[in-house]
Amino acid sequence: MVETRRSGNTLTPAGQTRRTLLKGAAVAGGALVAGTALGSAPARADAEYDVVVVGAGAAGMTAALTAAKRGLRTVVLEKASTFGGSAARSGAGIWIPCNEVVLAAGVPDTPAKAAAYLARVVGDTVPVERQRAFLAAGPAMISFVMRNSPLRFRFMEGYSDYYPEFPGGMPNGRSIEPAQLDGNILGAELAHLNGPYMATPAGLVVYSADYKWLTLAAVNAKGLEVSAACLARGTEAALRGQKPLTMGQSLAGGLRAGLAAAGVPVLLNTPLLDLLIESGRVTGVVTPGGAVRARRGVIVGSGGFEHNAAMRAEFQRQPIGTSWTVGAKENTGDGIEAGERAGAALDLMDDSWWGPMIPLPDQPYFCLSERTLPGCVLVNGNGVRFVNEAAPYSDVVHIMYDRNAPGAPHIPAWLIVDQNYRDKYLFKDVAPLLPLPDSWFDSGAAYKAWTIEQLAQKIGVPQAALRGTITRFNGFAATGKDLDFHRGDSAYDRYYADPLVKPNPCLAPLWLPPFYAFKIVPGDLGTKGGMRTDARARVLRADGSVIPGLYAAGNASGAVMGHSYAGSGSTIGPAMTFGYVAANDIADTP
Repeated sequence: MVETRRSGNTLTPAGQTRRTLLKGAAVAGGALVAGTALGSAPARADAEYDVVVVGAGAAGMTAALTAAKRGLRTVVLEKASTFGGSAARSGAGIWIPCNEVVLAAGVPDTPAKAAAYLARVVGDTVPVERQRAFLAAGPAMISFVMRNSPLRFRFMEGYSDYYPEFPGGMPNGRSIEPAQLDGNILGAELAHLNGPYMATPAGLVVYSADYKWLTLAAVNAKGLEVSAACLARGTEAALRGQKPLTMGQSLAGGLRAGLAAAGVPVLLNTPLLDLLIESGRVTGVVTPGGAVRARRGVIVGSGGFEHNAAMRAEFQRQPIGTSWTVGAKENTGDGIEAGERAGAALDLMDDSWWGPMIPLPDQPYFCLSERTLPGCVLVNGNGVRFVNEAAPYSDVVHIMYDRNAPGAPHIPAWLIVDQNYRDKYLFKDVAPLLPLPDSWFDSGAAYKAWTIEQLAQKIGVPQAALRGTITRFNGFAATGKDLDFHRGDSAYDRYYADPLVKPNPCLAPLWLPPFYAFKIVPGDLGTKGGMRTDARARVLRADGSVIPGLYAAGNASGAVMGHSYAGSGSTIGPAMTFGYVAANDIADTP
């Protein structure tokens, strides 16, 4: 990996930046008060454990569960008033090749296929040793979680790897997601579970894999079948007096239940102010309530820095902001900055788990299936297509940034659809035929016009160029071949498409007025840069030496996926795995 360096900051003799020193001093001097959660004692001066875990997300809770089951006295410190972090808000896809769930489902996966695929996806940005560690430990982690928590998992059949044509890629997918969990097992702790990014409709029990078909329910019999199944699950749960959880809610709830059974306290409202360092070793965490000491090690799983405007401005390309992310609001890079003050090298700080986002007035909307369905095009500020609309979401945003320039604006871009598209498909949570909310138009996130030329005028793109783009695209739709960007050629392209549309399920003409345009900005699920770690999840200095006692996992560490994205769950799968790796390394180290 290439070390990320900052410009314009004065370095102190200890290698700290003046900015991080001043920020740390300001936080330490603030009127923060550590609170209690779920009956746990508050963090207090001189509290001592074998392992201190920072962050109650997927990485942190998996690490804590592992450490506890290895016989280590463990505590979790969480900045927020809730547990679950970004994982609780997510669809909770988990990309772990060769795990027992996918093998039992008949997926023809092998370690050799997985290694070849990951190496092709990641390239030379991540050391081979880290890739191997992830692939080796991932299946064991899934088995461990199922043995030591109420979590069970389902194969997301048909959800293709993002590059299924690469060697080792799986067109039918190798991702899993949590099975339904009864929230009653959490008791009073359920009230502290971080909420989902989008709430499941009342009365339904919906899995992440269901959304593909729910989007098509108005035009596809399988969509109606899946809708009925979601309703049946919800009805059964209600009759049983259950509080059904799926997706990220199930993942976070199941991990928290495992921690409760293992006797691991989770201290909410307990932010990390700094790392405690003695004789060159990390020996604990400084909180507003005092130091919490770690005899064996500290594992930082505190998430990324997506809600830290200063860090985003410093490390990432413009335009960027904190209003286009769906990551947990508490993710402000605290753990990363504390690690940097301790001497950690940083990697991948310019990158994120990107995705095209519609900046709706209530919250940004991660645009996934909408840009894959037939009958839409994505154009730049010149009214011209620039990408395969159905490509992996991180790739779309990388291209938006790479090509954004004076005279060729790509931020914002515009998703153009017609009324035929709106009559057929769910858009966000708006059913076909129903009008879009007025607030979308009032905020400038959406526009509507009765001709392509009028729409072009409203969004400020050249009228002739947009008309030419639509005409050319409609020709591709008729033949089923996208000669410009090959949309529909990949199995991944076709996952969210409409199988009843022929000859290409991704391509349909735009012809029926009115026409709509949706503003597209570079959003994300969270940042993916952080502390540099080795194959054992130990944090490294720039010279490659290990910072004793310090480990990192999840978005507080540089991603094992490098600048790419292997498949659904490439964030959560490695986060949980390296949390597991870190805890086992502490347990195995005298």
